[in-house]
Amino acid sequence: FLTGDLEKIVNLLLSLCSRLSRIDKSLLQFWSPQDSLVHKRSQLLSQTEDAWELKQNLDRRQRVVHAVLRGYLSEPQLQDYRHFVSAKPSLLIRQRNLDDLIRQREEQLTRLAETLPPDWPRGSLPSSPSPVSCSSPFPQLLPSSPIPDHAHSTRSTTVTSL
Repeated sequence: FLTGDLEKIVNLLLSLCSRLSRIDKSLLQFWSPQDSLVHKRSQLLSQTEDAWELKQNLDRRQRVVHAVLRGYLSEPQLQDYRHFVSAKPSLLIRQRNLDDLIRQREEQLTRLAETLPPDWPRGSLPSSPSPVSCSSPFPQLLPSSPIPDHAHSTRSTTVTSL
């Protein structure tokens, strides 16, 4: 049950940070900040703080579970459990990063296909799989496992640790 909660909290934090990033980019486009965007940003910051509190509560629960498991598992099994729990957020982040890159490339292919002349042979473009739905750029959550930034996107809001 803890890993399911961990996945939900990581996804929540990624989503909130992505939305904050998009709002920050939107605010930078205007000479004077739009009140609705400033209000939305304030709400997202509050929700992000709440999500971090959830994460802290989950961390406390994980410590309790770890203490209980110490009595039931061998040291190698306990190490495997710790490794799994610590690697899961990194894997979720990497998956979202890959999904985002795939979505960006599919959008580029679509835009490219739209710019081709009507008589261009359509079979010469690679076919793309069905669109992947995921949020826009998102931050790296674990400093111990860096995620390459292939998209070179600007991130104004980051989560630095998990």
